Amino acid sequence: QVRPVLYALEPALPPPLVPRARRLGVRERVLADGRVETPLGRAEVARVMAAVRRSRAEAVVVCLLHGYVRPDHERRLGRALSGRGLHVTLAHRLLREYREYERLSTCVVNAYVGPVMTRHVRALAAAVPGGLRVMQSSGGLIGAPAACAEAVRTVLSGPAAGVIGAADRARRAGLARLVTFDMGGTSTDVSLVDGGIAYQTETTIDGLPVRVPAIDIHTVGAGGGSLARLDGGGALHVGPESAGADPGPACYGRGHEPTVTDADLVLGRLVETELLGGELRVEPARARAALAPLARRLGRSVEEAALGVVRVAAAAMEHAVRVITVARGHDPRRFTLVAFGGAGPLHAAELAASLGMPRVYVPRRPGLLSAWGALAAEVVRDYGRTVRVISPSDALLRQALRRLERAARTDLRREGVARFVVEPALDVRYAGQGYELLVPYRRGWAAAFHREHVQRFGYADTGRPLEVVTLRLRARGGGARLPADPMPRRRRATAIATRAVVFARGPRRTPVYRRDDLAPGRRLDGPAIVCEYSATTLIPPLWRAIVDRHGGLLLMAR
Repeated sequence: QVRPVLYALEPALPPPLVPRARRLGVRERVLADGRVETPLGRAEVARVMAAVRRSRAEAVVVCLLHGYVRPDHERRLGRALSGRGLHVTLAHRLLREYREYERLSTCVVNAYVGPVMTRHVRALAAAVPGGLRVMQSSGGLIGAPAACAEAVRTVLSGPAAGVIGAADRARRAGLARLVTFDMGGTSTDVSLVDGGIAYQTETTIDGLPVRVPAIDIHTVGAGGGSLARLDGGGALHVGPESAGADPGPACYGRGHEPTVTDADLVLGRLVETELLGGELRVEPARARAALAPLARRLGRSVEEAALGVVRVAAAAMEHAVRVITVARGHDPRRFTLVAFGGAGPLHAAELAASLGMPRVYVPRRPGLLSAWGALAAEVVRDYGRTVRVISPSDALLRQALRRLERAARTDLRREGVARFVVEPALDVRYAGQGYELLVPYRRGWAAAFHREHVQRFGYADTGRPLEVVTLRLRARGGGARLPADPMPRRRRATAIATRAVVFARGPRRTPVYRRDDLAPGRRLDGPAIVCEYSATTLIPPLWRAIVDRHGGLLLMAR
């Protein structure tokens, strides 16, 4: 059931971004078939403009019922608002699709962040010679003017860039079926890449639907800075609350509450002299002191409490991976876990073991992979148009898609991209259903929908007519060809240190290596720790690792 809290009789919903007093009704009406029932008169436009002036707003959204079918009234209000120094969002330009609530919610989020985004991007663009491009939630780049006008398209850009970077590095290593695992300070983001990157047409931000294309990423509140605590019943919880950047984990010298990073340090898995190349000094004594009250309440040693914190965090991450794999008909054992982010490589092998995944790949510079993804991304423009036709002919679909392709050609030329490819797709459902599945538009798209329905829901009804709800088109091109990341020249055959590291079966003497000392072809048997500037990789017992020709670490269960 689609309820935020399944058993709450009176769930607490987040307050709306726009209070009731700042919502202006307009006397007009377009019907669902595009006919005008109540025209928008001049006096009504003047009344609304006067109310906008009195409000002293920075941003205005124009979203009228069934405006996606016939946007004439939205256009008239847009013309009246132009030249007033306002950030104006016209719903039919941002999202020409049906479902009024989702359309309005998306436009409101766009207007909410639009003025701040516009000021920031324009200032940055003025300082960047040669033009500025911004990452979108869909994993593609757009120019600065488009990012200012449609800021909502960038709300999940950081995690999206990480998936693009992970897919690029894994592809260079010859890996195609991936689960990307990005563990940072506050959260963990996972995504499935089965040959191609998975996309979704709607996501949720703090309970608000945002209907713009985004990479299909599942997020849980388990990161290095996630706080550990006991609830009233004595059960151990980790996250979603975080220590944040300030004060941060206790071992950073300002905080006092225990976090996953503190637990990793107590277990010996983080080398206190190697973080950020030795520039970040951490305090193991503060980490132990932060975990001590938790250990006393649990009746365990500090090391056992730290191991419990790591296990609980791992359980949340395991659940996230199962959501994008098992719950959608994919066997995680057939995929490689690509670990990145500041904390991902530290927890990846044990997470993979719990899921039965035989391989983990850790690219070079894993803490900087989102930046690499932004550099590797193409310029992408996404288009959608609701049609809602049952059993449409291919001629009808091709004609409508050609209109979207013409818009794409105009927009990409404006972005400086002359050559591009288009990827048409359809939102399809059985006639009478309430929601759709996204399938590529090519020969046999109906059969592909039935197969997808079987994989997602366990059945198909091949005799039932299909309704194409929305046509979609993705146009992409102009990606930069990045050079190979040069390998460091210095090499060291031996470990820089040996330390005691606590694992599930007890402490083990574990060698510590610097990643820049490991030449391609080098093999390491676990347990071992590999340190580098942006991350630490843990190779547990019964695992081994080999350095590939790109400097990536491929971890395999023995």
